[in-house]
Amino acid sequence: MEKLYTARASATGGRSGHVKSETGVLDIEVRTPESLGGPKGDYLNPEILFAGGYAACFDNALLMILNKEKIKSTTTTTAEVHLVNNDGAYGLDITLEVEMPGVEKDKAEELVNQAHQVCPYSNATRGNVDVTLVVK
Repeated sequence: MEKLYTARASATGGRSGHVKSETGVLDIEVRTPESLGGPKGDYLNPEILFAGGYAACFDNALLMILNKEKIKSTTTTTAEVHLVNNDGAYGLDITLEVEMPGVEKDKAEELVNQAHQVCPYSNATRGNVDVTLVVK
């Protein structure tokens, strides 16, 4: 397998700590969500970071499919990442909501399914994380 790009980041302090990329472009404090016993307020956490990465990656895969099919449309992908308790082990449950104005719903669903086959995040989660695809 040919490596095309490598990102490297380090975390200290777990969910109530600090995350920094090797290049320094990502340099943030993270906190446990309030619903899990963390402090009040809006803070970044691993699920928000994962949701942002998955949404951007999936939307790019979808744009690649649209370009290949010569379909003109804008796209918006929203990732909803749920931290779930699975009999004492933690896991994720994900919903990807896609908006594709001007594309008929059946065709949009076909394109979204194609994107789901090529997106690196989808390939990484397939078989061990429930991912629901929704075309709005």
